[in-house]
Amino acid sequence: MSDEELESRQERREKKLRRKRERIAKHGKNLARVYMDAILKRLGRGRK
Repeated sequence: MSDEELESRQERREKKLRRKRERIAKHGKNLARVYMDAILKRLGRGRK
């Protein structure tokens, strides 16, 4: 393999990781709240 192929692979990988990080950052706090609400709801339902 030549250096150019490896470099382009690396660039594609970096772009993919950057997109993934942006997607996570966008949904982070609200999604955490949704999960917490769901867990608390189930715990509450199970105890009654």
